[in-house]
Amino acid sequence: CYALQDESNILYREANALYWAKALLQMTYQFVDRAVEDTKVPPPFEIPRLHFVDAGLLFAYSDPSSIVNVAYLVEKLIHMSSDDEFVKYIHNGDAAPCFLLDTKAEEIVDFLAFTQHVQYIMTGGQVYISDYQGKLWQ
Repeated sequence: CYALQDESNILYREANALYWAKALLQMTYQFVDRAVEDTKVPPPFEIPRLHFVDAGLLFAYSDPSSIVNVAYLVEKLIHMSSDDEFVKYIHNGDAAPCFLLDTKAEEIVDFLAFTQHVQYIMTGGQVYISDYQGKLWQ
C-alpha cells in the first residue's frame, strides 16, 4: 500500500530486473549453445531449457483522458495441475542451490548454479541471477 508514484517506481524496478534476468539467461544459453556446437561429442546429459515468465507493467486509467490511477506488474499464468510441484531452486538470500530430493530437480538446480557462474564471469563479476524458482518440468 504505497502512493501511486512510489508503487510505480517499485513495479518499474521489478519489471526492469525481470528484463535483465531474461537477458542474462539468454546470454547463458548462447554460451552453452556455442560450446556444444564447438565440441565433437554432445554432452552426456540433457541441457534444461528454462525461461522466465513473460511479464509487463499494466497501467489503469479512470478514463482515457486522465492520469494513471493504479499500476500492476502482470505475469503470465503458470498452469499447474495437481501433480505439478512449485520448486525453489536457488534462494535470493543465498547463492547456494537448495537441497532437493527429486532427481530431475537436482539436475535443474545444478544447471542453474552453473548459469550463475557463467553470468558472473561473462559480466566481469558484476551480476548473476540469484533467485530461481518455478514449476518442476518433467
